[in-house]
Amino acid sequence: MVNKFAYQGDDIAADIVEKYKYKGKFLKLFAENTGPSVQKWHHYIPLYDRYMGLYRKPTVRFLEIGVERGGSQQMWRKYFGPKATIMGIDINPDCAEFDGLSGMVRIGSQNDPEFLRAVVAEMGGVDIVLDDGSHRMEHVQTTFQTVFPLLSEPGLYMIEDLHTAYLRRYGGGIDADGNFFRTVDRLIDDMHRWYHGGKQKVPGAEGKATGIHIHDSLVAIEKSESFQPTHSRVGREEDM
Repeated sequence: MVNKFAYQGDDIAADIVEKYKYKGKFLKLFAENTGPSVQKWHHYIPLYDRYMGLYRKPTVRFLEIGVERGGSQQMWRKYFGPKATIMGIDINPDCAEFDGLSGMVRIGSQNDPEFLRAVVAEMGGVDIVLDDGSHRMEHVQTTFQTVFPLLSEPGLYMIEDLHTAYLRRYGGGIDADGNFFRTVDRLIDDMHRWYHGGKQKVPGAEGKATGIHIHDSLVAIEKSESFQPTHSRVGREEDM
C-alpha cells in the first residue's frame, strides 16, 4: 500500500513547499537528510512543526515509539537541540545499536504498560509523545491509555500512520470497534462533557484532552488542565 503513494519525483523539498506552503526548519531536516534513512509522509513535515513547535523548549522530554533505522532520532536531536531528552523505544533488539548516538533507545513492546511506565520514569517525565510504532490498533490503544496519563501538562500526544485504522490486518476497519478513530470520537465526547453530562468514555484521559487535531493519518492530542467553560459579555449594550 505504501508503494502506491511513494513519491516519484526528484525534489522532495519542492514537493512539500508547493503542496503545503511550508519552508520551516523541518523541511531541511527531512529533505536534506544524508544520515540513516527516515521515511515520512510529506504532509507530516509541516504538521510536526505546527504542533511540536508549541511545546519545544531546550529541556523538552520527547518519546518516540518506533526507532526503525535510527534516522528519525537524528532528526529530532537537530530539531529539539542538545539539552533535550530524546528517548526511542522499539521491539527490535537490533535497534539497541542506536542507543547513545542521538538519544537513548530502550528495547521493549509498546503493548507492555510496565515497560512504558519504566521508560517514562527513566526520562523523568515526558512532554511530547510520537507513536510511530507497530500501528496495530490494540498497541496504539494500550500505549495511549498507559502514557497519556503520564504526559506533562501542557503536553502533546501524536499518533501517525493511522490509515492503518482502516486496515483489518492491523486490527482496524472502517466499521471496526478497534479503529482508533472511534476512541477519538469518544475523546471528543469527553471534551464536551460539560454540555451532555455523560460519564467519561476514554480511560486514562480524565477529561484532559483539551485539543484534538485530525489530519490524514495523523492525530495530535493536546493535554492540559480542563476548566469548566465560562463566557462573558463586554462592551456597551445598545437600548433594545
